[in-house]
Amino acid sequence: MVLSTSSYPPIGNVVRPTTVIEAPRLARQLGVDIVICSETFQRTGSFKFRAAYNVATNVKNPMLISASSGNFGQAMAYACSLVGKSCIIVMPTTSAQVKVDAVREFGGQVEFVDVTAMSREDCVKDLAAAHPGAHVASAYDDAFVIEGNSSLGREIASLGYQFDDIVVPIGGGGLSSGIIVGLEESRKKISVIGAEPLLGNRTARSLAAGELISLESEPQTIADGARTSSLGQLNWEILRKGLKGIVEVPEEQIVKAVRLLYQFANLKAEPTGALSLAAVLTDPGRFKDRRVCCVVTGGNVDPEVYGRILAG
Repeated sequence: MVLSTSSYPPIGNVVRPTTVIEAPRLARQLGVDIVICSETFQRTGSFKFRAAYNVATNVKNPMLISASSGNFGQAMAYACSLVGKSCIIVMPTTSAQVKVDAVREFGGQVEFVDVTAMSREDCVKDLAAAHPGAHVASAYDDAFVIEGNSSLGREIASLGYQFDDIVVPIGGGGLSSGIIVGLEESRKKISVIGAEPLLGNRTARSLAAGELISLESEPQTIADGARTSSLGQLNWEILRKGLKGIVEVPEEQIVKAVRLLYQFANLKAEPTGALSLAAVLTDPGRFKDRRVCCVVTGGNVDPEVYGRILAG
C-alpha cells in the first residue's frame, strides 16, 4: 500500500521509532514470553501520530475535520501545526480532559458532542457543511490512515525477534489493519491477534457473523479509545482476511493490565493501550509456548483516572 505523494518529509523521518521493552518480571508473572512495543513515547503520546501525519501531508485541503476521543484529535492537531494547516476535532463530552487540553495546546479547535443525543458522524457532517473547503478525515476508515499505521507493522517486522503473535488493541481497526498491511509488505508471517473490550465487541461479532456489525450505541468501556460502535469498512475488509483471532477483554482485566505495566514494566499506559496485555491475561492458554509482541498503543490517560486504577 503506497499512496503517499507528499512533498513533506516522509513519515519515517518524522515519527519516533517504537519503544521496545523486554520485561522479564512481567513475563514471569504471566508465564508467557512477552516483548512490549510501546507507542507511549510516540509524538503526541500514541500511535495515532503515524496516521495523522500521513493524512495531513497527503490531502490538499487547508483545513481538516475529524472525530476523536482524543488521541487522533491531538495527533491531527499537531500534524496540522507542522504543515501549516488547521483542524476541528469533534470530541465526546466524556473525553478525558488531558486529551481535550492537548488538542487545544497543539492548535486544534474542539467541538463537543453529547453522543447520547447526536452521533459523532452527524456532528462532523454538520461542520463539513459549514466548512465546504475542509477535508473530513476518519480516525481509522481511511486509506492514508492505514498506510501511516503500516509503518509500525514494518518496524516490528524489522526488529529481529521471531514473534509468533502480535497482539494489538482494536477500536475502529485502523492500527490493526495497518499492522497487517505492514507485515505483508515485509513478507513476515506473524499472526495478528486483536484485543477489544467485551463491552465493545464489534470485531468479535463481525467475525462471527461474517459481515460488518455495528453496535447500537458507543460502548462505555474504560478503554475510551475503543468506544467506536463499528469498524471502518476499509479496515473490515483487511481484518476479516488478515486477523488470526480476537480476544474479548473484560473491564477488570483492562484495569489489571494497566497496573501490571506500571508495576513490572515501569510503563504508564492508558486503558486502551493496555488492551493487548489484558488479552494475554484473559486468554493465557492461547499464547502458551509462543513469543508474543504486545503493542501498547498510547499513554495519554487522565491523571485522576490513572491514580484510581493504580490505587485499586
